[in-house]
Amino acid sequence: MDADSLVLSAQSISKSFGPVQVLFDVDLNLRSGSVHALIGENGAGKSTLMKILGGYQPASSGSILIDGMQVRLADSATAEANGIVLIHQEFNLAEQLTVEANIFLGRELHNGPFLDWRGMRARARTLLRELETDIEPQQRVRELSVPQKQMVEIAKALVRDARILMMDEPTAALTSKESQVLFKQIEKLKAQGVAILYTSHKLEEVKAIADNVTILRDGAKVIEGPASEFTVDQMATQMVGRDVSDLFPQKSAHEDSAEALSVTGFNVPGYVEGAEFHLRRGEILGFAGLVGAGRTELMEGIVGLRHASGHIEVGGKAVDIRSLKDASHLGLAYLTEDRKGHGLLVDKQMRPNVTLLGLDRFVNLFIDERAEDRALDKSIEEFDIRAPNRQVKVSNLSGGNQQKLLLAKTMLVEPDIVIVDEPTRGIDIGTKQQIYEFINALAQAGKSIIVVSSEMAEVIGLCHRVVVMRAGRLTGELTGRDITEENIVRLAVGIEGDKVA
Repeated sequence: MDADSLVLSAQSISKSFGPVQVLFDVDLNLRSGSVHALIGENGAGKSTLMKILGGYQPASSGSILIDGMQVRLADSATAEANGIVLIHQEFNLAEQLTVEANIFLGRELHNGPFLDWRGMRARARTLLRELETDIEPQQRVRELSVPQKQMVEIAKALVRDARILMMDEPTAALTSKESQVLFKQIEKLKAQGVAILYTSHKLEEVKAIADNVTILRDGAKVIEGPASEFTVDQMATQMVGRDVSDLFPQKSAHEDSAEALSVTGFNVPGYVEGAEFHLRRGEILGFAGLVGAGRTELMEGIVGLRHASGHIEVGGKAVDIRSLKDASHLGLAYLTEDRKGHGLLVDKQMRPNVTLLGLDRFVNLFIDERAEDRALDKSIEEFDIRAPNRQVKVSNLSGGNQQKLLLAKTMLVEPDIVIVDEPTRGIDIGTKQQIYEFINALAQAGKSIIVVSSEMAEVIGLCHRVVVMRAGRLTGELTGRDITEENIVRLAVGIEGDKVA
């Protein structure tokens, strides 16, 4: 592509937060009608660079040129006036407003002195249908699932007619089908001459859609070039600085052992009907299925976060779980898929987060902060939590380190049964490898693990057995060599419907 198509040039961009430098003289060029992938581990500086280019943060040094002219992007409004739109990794939606209000927020259509709600509703419905989603413009955002909110973020960006569109982990919460819909939109935008900066930890999709790739490691650019010149393994190795071809640990030997958890005749009104499964000690049991199949709702019902009915046994004894506290007392822990919304206190420091579930262990009239510090020290070492300092707010940790903190918080109360919902969503391949090793080590130590994941490679590579759900029902169970992508897909879409054993 010739130099005339150069739309944005970032030159020697550096960024420091106080004494901590997170970007080191990064150069980046974006061209019209091209997808440029920006990849790296969590904490490599990708989101920071995107926020600088989107006007959300100032660079400490360096310059930004648009169409060859230097610009100062003082805020997001200035960036948008220059044709730059960012789809954030964290949702930037007004939960109480409707979908249509969010899509046009700050860019409302008018009919004379009045808001043109009819026009906005029609345009919003058209965008949502192009994204092949059944979301209605008049729905409240708070009523939507995580994948649906991501689709609203995408629609919100599309309505802004960007010249430069930056996407920060847009498919982290999407199914494969929804991702393919997004990729079709990206092809349309390329044909219209839009320059796209795309960040994803899913290296297969980077390989499939990107024209060029820039790889960051520890805040510095390590390599860039045409995507066609990199294999997925080469990209991963450049990201983490080590070989990650053996992503999954060898599955621990697992023989039939005593049941840790038994669930029969279980119903979550409106979501799950007649669920029945069993989990053994030292086992990793996977739950697969399409988004909306009811997997998360089933797990939330089991641990008392949703109204549910049915029979649960823990360690062979019938139990009644009405709250997360009940579950915790029975040695049952749940890691939510929404670590920022429900799993962590993101505006607090690491110490109160890591001790929150087991706070009663640290209280004797007053909170023993020294004991909390020792617990945090142990968690940082055991789970390799990387932070610039101990006082940093959790919101400023990378996604991978937030997930490791959530895991440390959960394991501090020493549960026997751990349910992990989407354990590696939005996490780089190096941190994924670490989390897989943590989960495998827990199983080897005799803990019983349930892994809910939309990544088939994850359940195939990690789990001893896989249960598949569709439309609120369990449609089949796979073991051994039968745990394949083809078999999971067939059960997930209803081609086969064998009862779970």
